[in-house]
Amino acid sequence: MNKFKDLFFQKRLSLLYLFALFFLVFSEITRLSFYFWSFEFIDFSIISLFKILLMGLFFDLGVISYFLLPYLIYLLITPNKLVGSKFDKSITYFAYFVGLTIFTFSFLAEFTFWDEFKCRFNFIAVDYLIYTFEVVQNIHQSYPLYILLPSVILVVCLFIYLTAKQGIFNNTFSSTLLLKTKTTVLLSVLAVSILFTLFITNKDAEWSLNRYENELSKSGIYSFFAAFRNNELSYTEFYTTRDLDESFTTLKKLTLAENETYLTDSLYSLKRLVKNEGEELRPNVIFICIESFSADFMKRFGNEYNITPFLDSLSQNSIFFNNIFATGTRTVTGMEAITLCIPPSPGRSIVKRANNTGLFTIGSIFKQKNYKNVFFYGGDGYFDNMNQYFGGNGFDIVDRGRGFLLGDDFNSKRTNINDDEVQFENAWGVCDEDIYSKVIKEADKDYENNQPFFNFVMTTSNHKPYSYPEGKIDIPSKQSREGAVKYTDYAIYDFIEKAKKKPWFSNTVFVIMSDHCASSAGKQELDVSKYHIAAFIYNLPNTENKEISTFCSQIDFFPTLFGYLNWSYTTQLFGKDVRKMKPTDERTFIGNYRKMGYMKENKLMVLGDMKSANYYEWDKSSNILTLLPENEQAIKEAVSYYQTRDYLYQNGLLKP
Repeated sequence: MNKFKDLFFQKRLSLLYLFALFFLVFSEITRLSFYFWSFEFIDFSIISLFKILLMGLFFDLGVISYFLLPYLIYLLITPNKLVGSKFDKSITYFAYFVGLTIFTFSFLAEFTFWDEFKCRFNFIAVDYLIYTFEVVQNIHQSYPLYILLPSVILVVCLFIYLTAKQGIFNNTFSSTLLLKTKTTVLLSVLAVSILFTLFITNKDAEWSLNRYENELSKSGIYSFFAAFRNNELSYTEFYTTRDLDESFTTLKKLTLAENETYLTDSLYSLKRLVKNEGEELRPNVIFICIESFSADFMKRFGNEYNITPFLDSLSQNSIFFNNIFATGTRTVTGMEAITLCIPPSPGRSIVKRANNTGLFTIGSIFKQKNYKNVFFYGGDGYFDNMNQYFGGNGFDIVDRGRGFLLGDDFNSKRTNINDDEVQFENAWGVCDEDIYSKVIKEADKDYENNQPFFNFVMTTSNHKPYSYPEGKIDIPSKQSREGAVKYTDYAIYDFIEKAKKKPWFSNTVFVIMSDHCASSAGKQELDVSKYHIAAFIYNLPNTENKEISTFCSQIDFFPTLFGYLNWSYTTQLFGKDVRKMKPTDERTFIGNYRKMGYMKENKLMVLGDMKSANYYEWDKSSNILTLLPENEQAIKEAVSYYQTRDYLYQNGLLKP
């Protein structure tokens, strides 16, 4: 025991150990804070609490090992004669200050991230590092940085002061280490780092069926770097697969509708002819993709705050989808589902992946009918790779461009939203009223040129910092999510009222749907209720208003619109016209970046990235999932959708 103490507990190492202790203690404090913050969602027991704390400590040890390595290497290569020199002190003070600042800031950032996403850092946090301008501005506008940043520096300086007062610096600079001690300590920490690098994964922390307990068992910084390494998951490597021919055979049976015919004998192709009866309608189409709009914001679904008066009225004056579900939890996932009409991708959305241009999208079908496709976004479309994706798939771009221009390999045109067209702007872009004003201007031009148009409009106002022009609604800007929702509703109302005065209004259909819900966090693998959205088809000629209760997905929305327009066209989309669905055909797809869900008749199959396949029954009234025995047919159908989707993308078969 004395030999162990003599070897490891040297004065020269006291600062290193204090640094590690700081991280471990504050990490557990953060973990406990999140625990009590989310207590109502946790299946409380003393055993589970201790397991969370111990599992979290285990991952924290992995994190601190990475941070200790550089200084231990410095100690190894620094001669003892330099101990206490200006050089030694400069390096040590600088490393200590930087390390404490990183830890303090990361703890603060974790609280803001948990507040919004109810989870540890994940690939969203990784993406946020890429889009620095939007994120910095959002943080600045959402939180009092003039208080928070000085507080970080104050905490760091206070800790450095206490370190000095306890004589830790004196110990560090007044003692030396034997080479044996330096090497032993370095190799011990290196062994821990290697263990975590090669053998420990972030999902090893997921021991519970309760999602919150799993998230609390993780370490934020470790989760961040795990997401950085694994934000694009290989389906065949991580998920359940079956014989590929069998999966395609199953899929083609599930996908084919009564009015469709396959155009090729190839088993690995979904290309088919859709034949609809009746005269084809060719109205202009304006699609409003609402940022983060959950169905339960509407009075129609039980909300008592009257924050969507216009959309509630529209539900009675349109073709209203009351049982439609988003595929994912992010805008790019929603865009993938809406434009490609495919089940969600594990990890990163195709919108942000390589080889994401020249694909068969809903825009391809509009092109078949000689429409002009335009993507409108109130911010810089460089964010989330939107301009690359839409520009590379046949859409012109209208955005508040500050970033990169489209490359020469795109035939798309880019139009900027100018300063004199902006009344209000926040971190994410111009307010919804401003983007709608730009849509009207561009529609006027297309009408004058006799050009039918399809406009894809992505809104931004329903997003932190929840800011918008004052005086439009009765909730002050930046006060709450409810205010942002009410402003979003008002802006759509104002847009349609202005559009009614235009000569092109009578021949324009307005289609409205959310990209995803405002929140996706739940204690279960997938929280089904957090994917429920609403969708509308408004001003469709010669069509009675109707409420559609078919259980369906975002991927079915545009195929249904094409059906209402009586279009005959070639397609290779996974989505179906819901009017052609039999009750036994109704299904939806939900997922997060790791869990892929397939739901049918209130039964949910969840495919996990450990090749797991968990089958649940969903109680809609309580929103509780009850684990069921394995179901071969459900696995077969779920895998057929996800495996074939992955194969088609990986082999370039999502192209026309």
